[in-house]
Formats: sequence, structure tokens, C-alpha cells
Amino acid sequence: MSISLEGRGLHRSFGGFKALDGVDIAVEAGQIRGLIGPNGAGKSTLIDVLSGRADNWGGQIYLRGEEVTGLKVHERRRRGLARSFQRTNIFPALAVGTQLTVAARALGNEGLDDVVEALSLGHLLDRPAQQISYGDQRRLDLALALVGRPEVLLLDEPAAGLTVEESLQLAAILRDLVKKWGVTVLIVEHDMEVIFSICDRITVLHLGKVLVDDLPDAIKTNPEVISAYLGSQAP
Repeated sequence: MSISLEGRGLHRSFGGFKALDGVDIAVEAGQIRGLIGPNGAGKSTLIDVLSGRADNWGGQIYLRGEEVTGLKVHERRRRGLARSFQRTNIFPALAVGTQLTVAARALGNEGLDDVVEALSLGHLLDRPAQQISYGDQRRLDLALALVGRPEVLLLDEPAAGLTVEESLQLAAILRDLVKKWGVTVLIVEHDMEVIFSICDRITVLHLGKVLVDDLPDAIKTNPEVISAYLGSQAP
């Protein structure tokens, strides 16, 4: 299996605090990789570094075997690396359809039908984003990341604030997209039901380092993971 996204020796510090301390990660093409760990473990920092939204960091990043370490956010985006955010990256006053169209034109791709259909947004295209439900705003945020059909998608807590039902619906959408479009996903998520229901493999961060990287069933029973993070959360 080929590697879609790889980070080697990634490190980033804030003063004397090492947010990332020599992290290595390699995500196979078409895989959904979970990224979990306690608060402050370095999960969002890793997503920022991989997506190009961080400064003062070190290491190397490869996209489909091509080094993209020095590329800016928009350059990585054009090469097929997209992301979503903990807080929705949408424009409240703009209509849903307008936002998607602007994003598509910026990427030189106006083929939005598949994205709109996949995220069930067709009935909301004329409505300002501030007038749709929070769950729909989350799906819009995901749709904006999917415009242009990226090969690698970084998701930073996409289920944050969603109900259990909405979270599971989102998980089903992600699994379906991976199957239909072959997109590779690295997902940070605190909802363990989502993580264990869709991930092919899980990387656990702790104190800026990779604590363990293994299959979901092994993660559930790993004593180090349970002690550091899962505890009573283990399904």
C-alpha cells in the first residue's frame, strides 16, 4: 500500500514546552487514521504543521512521496491536501452555495455536484450559513474542505458539538467518501464512538510523542493508552 501523507521527525515548541517532540507518522492511501490523546498531547499542533498553518517547526512532510515541507497552505491545498477546523471555517452571512462556488473557483474547479450531494446540502444552497443548524454548518465546513476532491483530508474534531446521532451520521459520510472517492483521512476526534467505528488504524499522542500506533482493537486494550487517555472512554 502506498503512503499518501508522511511526517518525519516533526517537532514544535512553545517556549520550553515541546508540543511535538520528534513525531513520525505515515498514513496509507485510502486509510482513515485516527489521532487521539489527552488535551495538550499535540494533536491539533500536528494537524497545523501538516497543513502548513504553523510556524517555527522542524521536520519533513511528504505528500504522495513528494516533499512539501516548505510549501504554504494554498500550495499544499492545490497539491491535494485539505483540512477542516475545530471551529467551523465558514462565512455566516454568505449563502451556502456562494461559499462553495467561491471555494471551487479558487481551486480552478467548479464541479460541486458530487460534494453537495455527498454532504446532503442541496436544499440549503440559497440560505445564509448563519440560518442553518449547527450540524449543517459542520457539514458545510466539511464540504468546503472537500471542494476540488483532495486526496488527503485532515479533520480537526469534526464532530465537536454534534449530537450522538449527528456524530454517527458524519462518521457514516466519511466512511462512504473514503470508499467512493479514495480520499485519505487523518482525523482528530474526542468522540471515541466515532473513532472506533470508522478508523482503520489509530495513532495515540502523549506529551508530544507517539505513544502507540496500532489497530483499533489493540488500542482499546493497550494498558498505556488506557492509563494515559481512554480510561472509562474505551468502548
